[in-house]
This record gives sequence, C-alpha cells and structure tokens, in this order.
Amino acid sequence: MTVAPAIAQNRQPAPATPPPTPPAPQAQPAPSAGAPVAIPGFWDPKRRPERPDLQRITVIRFLTEVDYPPFNYAGPDGSPIGFNVDLARLICEELKVQCTVQMRRFDTLITALAENRGDAVMASIAVTPDMRRLADFSDPYYRTPARFVTRRDVVLNDVRPERLEGKEIAVVAGTAHEAYLKSLFTEADLRSYPSSEQAREALRRGDVDLLFGDAISLAFWLNGTDSQNCCAFRGGPFIESRYFGEGIGIAVKRGNDTLRLALNWSLFRLWEKGRFSDLWLRYFPISPF
Repeated sequence: MTVAPAIAQNRQPAPATPPPTPPAPQAQPAPSAGAPVAIPGFWDPKRRPERPDLQRITVIRFLTEVDYPPFNYAGPDGSPIGFNVDLARLICEELKVQCTVQMRRFDTLITALAENRGDAVMASIAVTPDMRRLADFSDPYYRTPARFVTRRDVVLNDVRPERLEGKEIAVVAGTAHEAYLKSLFTEADLRSYPSSEQAREALRRGDVDLLFGDAISLAFWLNGTDSQNCCAFRGGPFIESRYFGEGIGIAVKRGNDTLRLALNWSLFRLWEKGRFSDLWLRYFPISPF
C-alpha cells in the first residue's frame, strides 16, 4: 500500500456529513517571547506520562523521507535536515540514547520499518485508519490545519459561514479543503483552481476575496517572497479530523510498545521544557495555528 504525506492526504474524498468541531490545539507561550504565540501542543500537563523503562533502548534508527521540506530533506552536503530531523535528535537527547537518521524514498518507509531496517519513521505521516493497520504510532506532535487568508487591506475578523455569504473563495480543486467549504460554507462563491500556486496568485492579484487551504504551506508562502507581503491569516484554525486527519505521529513497528511509549514520554518532556516550542518557532515564524 502506498502512503502519502499529510498534505497529500487532504486530496482524499471527505465525508458528506460534517463532524462536530473539536477544540483547537492548545496554544503554548513561546519561552523567549513576551506575548503568547500559537504553537501546537497535544499534551495535557495534568496527564503526565510515566517515565518508561529505557534500559532496552540503546539506539534509535530513524527513517525519514528525502524531499519534503522543511520537514525532512537533504542539506547541501547530502545529510538529512529539517524539522522532523531536528526533533528526532532532540528526542534522542532527551532519552539519552544514540540515534541515526537515514533518508529513503517515501513509498519505501513503512516497508523498511516492517523489515526491521529502522526503528521509527519520522516523515510527516498522517495517522489514518489505513496507516494504523500497517504500523503503530506515537501521540501526534503536529497537525495540518486549514485556514483562510485574505489580502492585508481587507478587514475581516469573522469567518463564520454566514459572514462569508457571496464571498469569492479560492481553493484547490479535489482537496479536502474544497469538500469542507462545499459542506459548510454553502452560500460562499467557491472558485476552484488546479493548483495551490494558481489559487494563491488569484488572491494576490485580488481576483478573489479569500483563499482557503493548508495552513502549513500557506505559512511558508506568507513568510516568503512569492507572496510579496500581500496577505495574512484570518480566523481558524480548522482541524476537523474527518477532513484534515488525526494528526502527524511517529511510526513504529506493530507491537513495539517499549519504543512507542518512550517516544510519547520524550515528546511530552520536550514540550514541557519549551524545547519543542523553540524548534517550532525556528521553522514557523508565522504560525499556521
């Protein structure tokens, strides 16, 4: 079975009946900032995990993908770099074990895990029912939320469906974002585009009133030169799991509870210490949340 990155997963058909809106991820203040910054946190400080038995873990062989920036990709010297790679190394520091990071083609990662060529896959794999049949997963450490974007000169603080009646909204055709709008924003005027680049350009030129899409990639666009500082997030995030996935986790071999629990504990500790926040802000100066 071929698996796809979390953002690609959003191209799958979405349910016809909208589920209830779950709470947004907990916002954690950045340790070095004076004002709170929205950073995804899926860990409840009141449910502190017990420290697992780490004696059986001496090394963790992480597998990741070759080309999914900024999460995992090859640096100038060919070595793996990116958010997932840096987080994997922080996990190993927290667990006080050695780790290696090997890059492979995305479609070979789960097979390599099953064949014991690695211990954990950290490659922005979306946790879905199909994926749970192939591997076990850590707790989620980020999601791919959806958000609206408008031009900066547009004053719009309320993006509820009734407030967007008649508004022209750019969205990529065939995505879960389009299905979500069709299901809930029925009075809006949807303008579907073949690619995210075309949808973004339509907003930048002012051909549409809003753009709705994957907040991770939109954050990169807003923070980069291609946007020409035209636009900004409005409202959200939207994280309905039946449309946008359960979250992103670390895959381990089925039944490897020792490693799975160790990963969960280390992720909690990194979040608790603020090290996850520091890393997130390095890669996402404009928060997708």
